[in-house]
Amino acid sequence: QVQLVESGGGLAQAGGSLRLSCAASGSIFSINAMAWYRQAPGKQRELVALISGGGATRYAESVKGRFTIARDNTKNTLYLQMNSLKPEDTAVYYCNADCVVAGTMSDYWGQGTQVTVSS
Repeated sequence: QVQLVESGGGLAQAGGSLRLSCAASGSIFSINAMAWYRQAPGKQRELVALISGGGATRYAESVKGRFTIARDNTKNTLYLQMNSLKPEDTAVYYCNADCVVAGTMSDYWGQGTQVTVSS
């Protein structure tokens, strides 16, 4: 019904930048909150940044001032601009969206995209 497809991951050097994208498709009536999570090896998945349907944003302390979350509602696409990358940002990054489909709101996840930051 709903697919979230991430792109833009890869390898970056410390201090560099990457931009992640997440395109939502399917029988979507509307999308409320969207978010980026990440999971490093041996660690729990954690919230990186969230943007509400109205555009309010929230960030993990560890990425404040370095990452920027944004969305394009006309394209059902979520973005994460990551600057001043650190090796500790290395993780699989997942897109998450609360989508209304056939009158029901459900939580959807992308397949994840690997981000590796070398020192």
